[in-house]
Amino acid sequence: MIALLQRVTQAKVDVGGATVGAIDAGLMVLVCAERGDTEKEADALLTKLLGYRVFADEAGKMNRSVTDVAGGLLLVPQFTLAADTKSGTRPSFTPAAAPQDGLRLFSHFVEQARSRHATVQTGQFGADMQVSLTNDGPVTFWLQVGTKQ
Repeated sequence: MIALLQRVTQAKVDVGGATVGAIDAGLMVLVCAERGDTEKEADALLTKLLGYRVFADEAGKMNRSVTDVAGGLLLVPQFTLAADTKSGTRPSFTPAAAPQDGLRLFSHFVEQARSRHATVQTGQFGADMQVSLTNDGPVTFWLQVGTKQ
């Protein structure tokens, strides 16, 4: 599984002109399941995400996690992160999980996140989403767990 996380001062997801998820300071996270991923990879990715230290401590060093700072999480499903871009000029989405598996794993990821973190908002799986955010830093990291690392 893949997560592209961005430290934000605010972020939101709109679908059809209505906001379906929004946070203030925290992490906006694009989440992607790849073929062969299971709940095991989803759980490992969530553990890594919740503990990943991207927020500054008193000395200005990245020593605090989203959990430490009680920041928001905005989880947005994004299958295009799995694209194979090694050849040609058009991405191949073969590495991405099938839609039913992607939905199942994203739903599991969200459910587990809500059981472990206070503020969790989401985008909408399969929807045409408009994501807006203010990246703080900018700070952006790619996290990946599973055999494809």
